[in-house]
Amino acid sequence: MRDELDVDVCPGYPVSWQATALNALMWSTVKPISGLLLRSDLSVAAAARLTALAGKAPLRLPPHVSLARDRVGGCAGEWVRAGRGLDESKVLLYLHGGGYFVCSPATHRPITWRMSVAARCPVLAVDYRQGPVHTLAESLRDAVAAYECLLERGYDPADVLVAGDSAGGHLTLATLLALRDRETPLPAAAVCLSPWTDLSDTPRRTNRLIDPLLPAGRIEWLARRWTAGLDARDPLVSPVFGDYAGLPPLMVVTGSTEVLRDEGRRVAERARTAGVPVTYEEWRRMPHVFPILADVLPEARRAFQHIARFLAAVQRCSARDAEAREAEVREAVTGGALSGDRTTGAGSAAA
Repeated sequence: MRDELDVDVCPGYPVSWQATALNALMWSTVKPISGLLLRSDLSVAAAARLTALAGKAPLRLPPHVSLARDRVGGCAGEWVRAGRGLDESKVLLYLHGGGYFVCSPATHRPITWRMSVAARCPVLAVDYRQGPVHTLAESLRDAVAAYECLLERGYDPADVLVAGDSAGGHLTLATLLALRDRETPLPAAAVCLSPWTDLSDTPRRTNRLIDPLLPAGRIEWLARRWTAGLDARDPLVSPVFGDYAGLPPLMVVTGSTEVLRDEGRRVAERARTAGVPVTYEEWRRMPHVFPILADVLPEARRAFQHIARFLAAVQRCSARDAEAREAEVREAVTGGALSGDRTTGAGSAAA
């Protein structure tokens, strides 16, 4: 049962012409622009405002997708439902990426509605607090509070999933570690897309020159900015240093040319060492958080099929485990009853 969850996958699909063209476009535009801009708190604040404005632009969604606003654990969020026949007793809690200073549930709808399809349940995307106004600790408190709010509303932890991308992948892992340390019942599984897991001063040499989107120097600058005054090797600050014992099954999806690729690998290795089943997928020449580009990239659309298979495998394994536990209980109860009957009978005969 564990074997179908604990695997390394390097999908052998040919790299599409769309991916090749998009990588070249990002390399020549987005990467150099972000490398120039992200050099001060003022530029970070300006980028946050611009992204917030862009998030308000109408985004075409399929007619089968519905949105509903909500407040969970003290912060805003939105429910995303895609298609019919969703299991309303289950939920996927989604934590968006954006380096802890940009993006929102609105910018990540290309991911969240497809996650709803893959998980066959509603998705709750949380608009957690971000920098430069707020701290990593406040972001984590919002994520933990949103999860606990779901439990308070009656969701069984076994019916809750957690997922996130980039900084949201970081927040997903930190949330799991924080919940485990607080002895809060954990969700059934978690999915991390291109997670940013190391905010320490560890140099990023792998893929530094070939990542088509992220300039390594700016990631390191942001890490120093968000961890000022903190222990950057605290697992809640850099989950790559965490002890993953007791966590639920994980899925980590990265691109082979990402500057953050090895951070996802290291998490997978540490989790496996701690006994956690991990599905690690490394997609050839895919950019950072490529699933958000599913409207353009065929590889991104296939990635959601892989996520759906992982979640289905988690459900199957959970069902088998539950059946095994029930069988053990029945055997113990039946055996105890028979033993008690024999003892009683012997005692009566002796009397």
